[in-house]
Amino acid sequence: MHKLTTLPNGLKVILTPIEGTKSVTVLCLVGAGSRYETKEINGISHYLEHMFFKGAERYKNAAEVSGAIDGVGGDFNAFTAKEYAGYYVKLAAHQKEIAFDVIGDMMTAATFLPEEVEKERNVIMEEYNMYQDTPMYQVGWDFERLLFGDQPMGWDQIGTKETIHALKRDQFVDYKNKLYTADNTVISISGHFEEAEVMDLIAKYFPIPEGKRAFDFKPFEQITTEKKVILQHKKTEQGHIIVGFPGLPARHEDEYAEKILSVILGGNMSSRMFMSVREEKGLCYYVRTSTDNYTDIGAITTSAGVDTTRVDMAIEAIMLEYKKIQDEEVGEAELTKGKEFMKGKIILRLEDSEEYAHMMGKQALLHHDVKSVDEILKKIDAVTAADVKRVAQKLFVEEKVKLALIGPFEDEEHFASLLKYK
Repeated sequence: MHKLTTLPNGLKVILTPIEGTKSVTVLCLVGAGSRYETKEINGISHYLEHMFFKGAERYKNAAEVSGAIDGVGGDFNAFTAKEYAGYYVKLAAHQKEIAFDVIGDMMTAATFLPEEVEKERNVIMEEYNMYQDTPMYQVGWDFERLLFGDQPMGWDQIGTKETIHALKRDQFVDYKNKLYTADNTVISISGHFEEAEVMDLIAKYFPIPEGKRAFDFKPFEQITTEKKVILQHKKTEQGHIIVGFPGLPARHEDEYAEKILSVILGGNMSSRMFMSVREEKGLCYYVRTSTDNYTDIGAITTSAGVDTTRVDMAIEAIMLEYKKIQDEEVGEAELTKGKEFMKGKIILRLEDSEEYAHMMGKQALLHHDVKSVDEILKKIDAVTAADVKRVAQKLFVEEKVKLALIGPFEDEEHFASLLKYK
């Protein structure tokens, strides 16, 4: 059972013991994702994530940071999402103090040396180029730009070439001071540990002063646009497409009905999209339906990698499946299979202390309460076939459909004409 504590300085700590494991994950989550950026500093959240590993007080550079973790066989990494950034170390439980030491040092004493800022700029540009050369990833960012519009939720986390080249050290320091505050930070610990010991380690290694983040959360502003298609012309051997709709925010009363809907449509290799678009029609290599649920907005999408000569057929086949699931309730066997698949994947993921720390920490950071795994499984079980049909009808409105595609294509209007229910 998890335990959530708010310390006197405003820092939240969530502890989730896991029986039968000898590992522990220490994860620091901060409400400093890309949605808090302005156009001038787009990409700073991700760039800053890199800079925390470049040296602080006790670990002077990246080699000392990696050497400390590698020396005990641990794993460490970081990530930047739309709404938060995260830093974690996972290692054998008896070595746990090293995790607190390394993460605490970088969170409280990172130096952001000017020469390191300049060196890392080249690394991030190569990461940017990698994504540009990986249309399977890039098409997802294109879709979000189309769906969410020209505002932080619609911008790429990595930023633009211009902003990556322009960011300066004082901007990193200013951004960190505004958002990396005690009240905007969660320490999530999962695995094998004693509560008293880890609370002492937090007091020792995370001396974060009391403070409040410098600006308020800005709600998502819906931008109405007639534009249905975003097309990036590229000479590729495969067309990469995403067909989708605005979805539900996290914690919406129908959140789990939407997730079950996405599983039935394209969540696995026996789903409707997979069986129809790939197996029966042979139109693609990969096809999957998924949801993104942010604090106040979401998306439900189907992505596919398609033979460039048969993209039209794939788009029409995906639209057909969106239509069919609105028209007729799913059968009991299909509904049960979708629920059990989703529950099974959750349980399997939570055998990993890092996954568990992330799930609990994200809830503690973004929401007023933390739901246990049992509560989540009960919500999945409560979804009915009528719920799935109702949510499909609510979300899959023809006028709201959007398409992103990358490949050797030219005519946006032609592809827009395919986004109709027959």
